[in-house]
Amino acid sequence: MVFEKQELDGVYLITPKVFRDERGYFFESFRQSDFNKELNCDFVQDNEVFSKNKNIIRGLHYQIENAQGKLIHVVKGAIKDTIVDIRDGSKDFGKSFTINLNSRNHKILYVPEGFAHGYLVLEKNTIVQYRCTNYYNPQSEYGIKWNDPDLNIDWGILDPLISEKDENLPFLKMQTILPKL
Repeated sequence: MVFEKQELDGVYLITPKVFRDERGYFFESFRQSDFNKELNCDFVQDNEVFSKNKNIIRGLHYQIENAQGKLIHVVKGAIKDTIVDIRDGSKDFGKSFTINLNSRNHKILYVPEGFAHGYLVLEKNTIVQYRCTNYYNPQSEYGIKWNDPDLNIDWGILDPLISEKDENLPFLKMQTILPKL
């Protein structure tokens, strides 16, 4: 696996070595020893999300208690993954990073704790798996509205499918609880 640092501190794009032949392909999507060496983190929970339609935005979500680093991998389909540095005191506070992930390129995104995370589904029947460094805590879940004008994220869509919960999230400047650096 190749770990590439990205412009936001702590964010990595991971490229596994993919072995292909006439039968298909094989690759290691996770090896704890590699992640301990590169990122020094442990993972405790795996999640999987299925989206039957495209043009769905999920997020932008984060937790304070039990903050989660996430390892994002698309098993089937494609997403436009977006993260925002919301660590109070960070030099990159409010900056975002966006990358397309899909089941053809097998790229994996590591999102450290202290970032809000969300994505736009680009293909029907997309499956996203993500591995977390901490357990989900619904009492500590927060979020930022997907179309926050101060973040200026170009999702490439004006009228996405959004859950009622995500549609009612506040903008970043209205957040009263943010992770500390």
